Amino acid sequence: MDFSGTWKVYSEENLNEFLKAVGVPEMVARMRQGVKPVIVIKQNGKDFTYTMKTPVFTRENTFTIGKESEILSADGRKIKCIVREQNGKLVFETDKFISIKEIQGEELVETSTAGSVSFISRSKRAC
Repeated sequence: MDFSGTWKVYSEENLNEFLKAVGVPEMVARMRQGVKPVIVIKQNGKDFTYTMKTPVFTRENTFTIGKESEILSADGRKIKCIVREQNGKLVFETDKFISIKEIQGEELVETSTAGSVSFISRSKRAC
């Protein structure tokens, strides 16, 4: 599955609850409220560059499927992560949460779970 492209987030469910569950400081969670980021994904085989852009910050992460990587969280902390491909989905596993990214029709859907809290983000390709 090719995830490459520029994606504009249009819907987010349970963002604040999820950020609290993974330990993001309240100030950072408040700054992220109401902001719909743009996500740029560059895929070259198993190598990815994943960039989230907001008016407040830009976070760029690079990873290779199947290899341990460090990703930057919303508050700038480094988190060890392994990304794997499973049935056309990207599955990110950390010690605090699991995030699954998949393309459903014309949308990029991300479902992240920390404990009993799930966050769902929906994006459409930007023109």
